[in-house]
Amino acid sequence: MEITVKVPEELAAKAKARGLQVRAYIEEILTQQLGAQLSVARRPRAAEEIRAWLDSLAQFSDKIPPLPDTISREWIYQEHN
Repeated sequence: MEITVKVPEELAAKAKARGLQVRAYIEEILTQQLGAQLSVARRPRAAEEIRAWLDSLAQFSDKIPPLPDTISREWIYQEHN
């Protein structure tokens, strides 16, 4: 992927202060940001978090109508006249 951006002077100054080219500095920043996000996403979930997620999925399950004994084409398309 290639992206073209106008680099603010402040960013260029920070790169220069670290002895890096702007491109290398930006790549470093992106790598750090993505690495932090991935490490949070891969964190094992606690049992309480899993239970809360499952409960949120089932929140309105009592409002789902029961299925008929046999599912016919007419039943599937009953509200599509």
